[in-house]
Amino acid sequence: MNYSRSPRDELRMLTNDLRAYVETLRVWGVQHIPADQAPDSRSLDPSGAQALHPPEPSSAQLGTDRPPAPSASPPDVQEILLPLEPSLDPLSKLSLAELEAVAKQCTKCRLHRGRTHVVFGVGDPHAELMFVGEAPGRDEDLQGEPFVGRAGQLLTRIIEAIGMKRQDVYITNVIKCRPPNNRNPEEDEIAHCEPYLIRQIALVQPRLIVALGTFAAQTLLKTKLPISQLRGRFHTYQGVKLMPTFHPAFLLRNPERKRAVWEDMQMVQRELRQPST
Repeated sequence: MNYSRSPRDELRMLTNDLRAYVETLRVWGVQHIPADQAPDSRSLDPSGAQALHPPEPSSAQLGTDRPPAPSASPPDVQEILLPLEPSLDPLSKLSLAELEAVAKQCTKCRLHRGRTHVVFGVGDPHAELMFVGEAPGRDEDLQGEPFVGRAGQLLTRIIEAIGMKRQDVYITNVIKCRPPNNRNPEEDEIAHCEPYLIRQIALVQPRLIVALGTFAAQTLLKTKLPISQLRGRFHTYQGVKLMPTFHPAFLLRNPERKRAVWEDMQMVQRELRQPST
């Protein structure tokens, strides 16, 4: 079977990648990307792309023994292909309290229209153990605190089962506003909210993260694998050990999976008992 892609497919994939990157730039606050003048036909290769050739040496350069300076990529190409400098991250200098204040004013996606409260996070801001869920539900939206409904009560019991209290850990979600009717978060909503989560983790600096459910695990690990294949072993997020496990809301519908979560949490408990390095 021939798996080669047609030029049309290649162009479609490139277009989608560029759209996704531009959306990421917009999320991080980049409003303008400088560009040179449009290239003339002499600077295009047969496919229509701009050819990055060294400039013609000047007459002054030809009259010296000094070689011409190496040519750099045009500024617009550099701006698009290179990653953002950390200094361009508008959230990188914020404290946890400042980050929460910014998040509570966020209107970057459609979810702000129907929310009662932004559900930012709760718990010890220096916790060794951090739980990351999916998104607020009805109870969380009304109270402005993550995991306070039935699923939250089960999470509290899970935390107590490993000898800790709810106030000893830090709890948050990937999405800070409730999706309508508790539907799954959409990709652009995750893209808008993820910078808040990234900064939260950087500020809390947990020894260990527990990702509750598919969306939390897939977002942090940048994978499409299902939670059933991810759970049961440690992964790594930015140098921090991460244990994916089933979401408490899933356990309420599938109580037979509680044993698997208990096994995952026993591994977490053993890891936390190890001396920190």
